[in-house]
Amino acid sequence: MDGPLGARSERSDGGEPRRRPRPTYRVQVRPDFDLHATAEQVDYLAALGVGQLYTAPLLAAVPGSAHGYDVVDHSRVNPELGGPAALDRLREVLREAGLGLVVDIVPNHAGIAVPSANPAWWDVLRRGPESAYASWFDIDWTQEPASGPRSAATSTDGAGSRVPRERSECQPAQPRGRVRLPVLADDPAALDDLKVVGEELVYQEQCFPIADGTGGGEPREVHDRQHYRLVSWREGPNYRRFFAVSTLAGLRVEDPAVFEATHAEILRWGADGIRVDHPDGLRDPSGYLARLRAAAPSAWLLVEKILEPGERLPRSWPVDGTTGYDALGEVCGLFVDPEGAETLSRLAGNARWAEVAYAAKMEAATTLLAAERDRLARLAPEIPRAAEALAELAAGFEVYRSYLPGGARHLAAARIEAGHRRPDLTEALDALCARLGDPDDDLAVRFQQYTGAVMAKGVEDTAHYRFTRFVALNEVGGDPSRFGETPEAFHRAAAVRERDCPHSMTTLSTHDTKRSEDVRARLAVLAEMPAEWAATLRRWTEAAPLPDASFALLLWQTVAGTWPIERERLHAYLEKAAREAGVSTSWADPDGEFEAAMHAAADRAYDDEALRADIGAFVATITPHGWSNSLGQKLVQLAMPGVPDTYQGTELWDNSLVDPDNRRPVDFAVRRELLARLDAGWLPPVDATGAAKLLVTSRVLRARRDRPFTGYSPVPVEGPAAEHAVAFDRGGVVAVATRLPAKLAFRGGWGRTKLALAPGRWTDALTGRTWQARQVPLSEVLSAYPVALLVVAAA
Repeated sequence: MDGPLGARSERSDGGEPRRRPRPTYRVQVRPDFDLHATAEQVDYLAALGVGQLYTAPLLAAVPGSAHGYDVVDHSRVNPELGGPAALDRLREVLREAGLGLVVDIVPNHAGIAVPSANPAWWDVLRRGPESAYASWFDIDWTQEPASGPRSAATSTDGAGSRVPRERSECQPAQPRGRVRLPVLADDPAALDDLKVVGEELVYQEQCFPIADGTGGGEPREVHDRQHYRLVSWREGPNYRRFFAVSTLAGLRVEDPAVFEATHAEILRWGADGIRVDHPDGLRDPSGYLARLRAAAPSAWLLVEKILEPGERLPRSWPVDGTTGYDALGEVCGLFVDPEGAETLSRLAGNARWAEVAYAAKMEAATTLLAAERDRLARLAPEIPRAAEALAELAAGFEVYRSYLPGGARHLAAARIEAGHRRPDLTEALDALCARLGDPDDDLAVRFQQYTGAVMAKGVEDTAHYRFTRFVALNEVGGDPSRFGETPEAFHRAAAVRERDCPHSMTTLSTHDTKRSEDVRARLAVLAEMPAEWAATLRRWTEAAPLPDASFALLLWQTVAGTWPIERERLHAYLEKAAREAGVSTSWADPDGEFEAAMHAAADRAYDDEALRADIGAFVATITPHGWSNSLGQKLVQLAMPGVPDTYQGTELWDNSLVDPDNRRPVDFAVRRELLARLDAGWLPPVDATGAAKLLVTSRVLRARRDRPFTGYSPVPVEGPAAEHAVAFDRGGVVAVATRLPAKLAFRGGWGRTKLALAPGRWTDALTGRTWQARQVPLSEVLSAYPVALLVVAAA
């Protein structure tokens, strides 16, 4: 059965208490901002108040990788980031500053976009099932039977890998076969472009190895003798991959030898914390995490596990918590007005989230992930229509996956849903579920990996771009049908978090969020003024019409949330969003006519004088309230139970959209200058500089550094505007934030609303003002800023 969100994990294997994890700052280390550049910012991060640097993956990745999740060599630090010397220097600088290091690791898959850059993959392509690395990758060799002569594997490693080549004892016997590589143009004559260049087959700019003794003859003949077969990019591969990304091949880290080879370098670093990417893709997440915990008993261990609302982490996982998407939903919902739901739903044609999500998951299950579905069906040849039933079950899952034997109720719920939708599949559904509930059945194991991919591609990457009622709610791990969160519900969730998972991460923005925290904060204002937004939307859509009404909603909300966004950034985002939605255009089959109309509508926002002025006027109206929401949710996230993360650059206003937009360079010089001014006594206005957000961020982080934030209890707010405040006590530190600021302004402010404080002398860490009264007017506490951090003097 499932346990709490994250079980407490206070001790190392040696019985000693592990150090309490400290707030983190995420840096997207990349070739154009490498480990040397990161080290130069450590003093700023220390001054900001963070306790740990949290980096993007650092192992050698595909050349030029801007994110590092496509690791190609697990034995070395990425030379494009500065290599081992740069990492050693960074660790030393962190140590001198008293900061820890949290590293992001990628156990589920490896990058194969440039085969020659990945020694293990290159060897598999060269030697096939007889490669010592064949057991590293989850390949179904039976789907591409060998044709033509094959050379025996030799004991030398032409790829130059430094990883031991001995076969693992648990490596299964491999049949002779071929790896199917979907890299060709969608043209029957694509193989005519093949060339033999030395010891390699070359297709356009891609190179592949030639097996020993097979290089003679025409390129097509040479190709037919290899351990791989090049096919159209539209075909699925016969290896497990990351979601539907064929350039990321699944790793078999359940094999102890593969785990050792792919983790030895990471573990050598002795990082204070480890963030595990995408554990849902693993064959055995619980077993993997147990092995990792044993190898790093004192590390702060986090999983990038997307928990759906109400879902819990499996009790068996020896981790400290998640990377915080669950907290993101709780915090952001607190600043959304539920009363706006009805009007905004009408604007969206009363579309139902459950139906949109189901349709998108079914599309993902049967198109993008058809290869994975068919591989599952082949494991159940005795069940007619197994492929149809498997897709239906996966589309009915409301969570990413179950973790058998725990979580069997999710399979049961999916079976009921599938039965309602497809009674004609009753026999197949029943036969499949008899096997899918057995944790020892390979079908059940692989089905759990499949449902996670279906959820990610169907919901995160498709439905969130189709269901456009109110896109501030369309976030990773979120439920767009849940419109807003009451303070009472937030208090209950926070108390559970403090009790069950005080070391779980909290966040508001990540490299994977669909839009930044500040964009969501400004969009939240629309829920407070839905009638005004409806009228504005009508004007904008009339001035720049678009044939897809749902996507037009997304376009104009994006404009409202990010303006003044640079033209090229808006165009890039809209193209990605429209193709991800897959309604009027798509990645596989772009519709030039629709995309031209979409770009023309976006251009009118800049080129039509009247429209541009209207956008500017409306945005000027909602922006101050958006700033209030931004400060409020930042204060709440940093002060609430959990370990807060600040994503790079978001200590100032940030209007980023989905990646790669949210990985743009950060101007640390501006942030240093503003922080110095704050430390010299400047109390900034809440204005376009964003200095007020830097003030809030630095003062809460420093308060957490200087004193423990313990316990959690709501602080009563009484009076006519009480619903507009949220306040809680973290053991002598009280956080106070304004919510629904537009309505608060409409009603005329706080009036006689008061905050009930415990006895003592309370000082606002933001302004330095003090109070000793038990009942303090909120009009005084929040006169300078819409937030306050009140610290009681020591007895």
